Amino acid sequence: MADEQLKTTDKDALLARPAADATAAEELEAEVPASNPVIITIERDFGAEGHEIGKMLSQELDLPFYDNGILVRASARAGAPVDEVAAYDARLAAELSAFLPDRIDARSAADKLFGRVSSVIRDLGSVGPCILVGRLSDYILRENPNRIAVLVTAPEDYRVEVVRQKRGMTRKEARKLVRRMQKGREMYCHRYSAGKCEMHDGKDLVLNRERFSREECVAIIAAAYRAKAAQVGSAGAKG
Repeated sequence: MADEQLKTTDKDALLARPAADATAAEELEAEVPASNPVIITIERDFGAEGHEIGKMLSQELDLPFYDNGILVRASARAGAPVDEVAAYDARLAAELSAFLPDRIDARSAADKLFGRVSSVIRDLGSVGPCILVGRLSDYILRENPNRIAVLVTAPEDYRVEVVRQKRGMTRKEARKLVRRMQKGREMYCHRYSAGKCEMHDGKDLVLNRERFSREECVAIIAAAYRAKAAQVGSAGAKG
């Protein structure tokens, strides 16, 4: 999913891949875990294009990239259709009804989804180096000393303009969407870390998209990854 609200076309794209991804989820259990692999987690303000940067970084470093793939694996683990899981994920991120639900079962379903997503993130983070976008992955993998936690941010006006251009909105419409989605992401982090991790806290790298292009952000994160990987490799050789 682009670094914006889940749309019907996004769910269709996910539904086109369930069999392959479900197989990957099953094979994941059989893989031999690495010891604290170097993991890049990317948290992103809405409209700062963190998803796009993550995909570009994946190509630059030749690392697995997981965003919607986390949902596919969570749905396979739950035995639930991908579109059902994606609908709850969209609600968590955008509509806030998971936090102030009209029905208790809405909160229960959202909480169960987070439990499955959290389990998938831990598994992915134990197998080998990869890039994980959003869903509190930096907090979930906080015990890994080789995790590189990245925040992609930008002033609100900049992000509003990005969203306006991508969606063909008026500035007023874009600002309303940016604020609503941003609030959802911040509440997600607060709720599912029990208030222990706010969205902008504890990051190793903070990149301002108003100052750095997507390509420059990729170069900076890639340099940090290569330095950490070399350090980990050197420590392993000495051991």
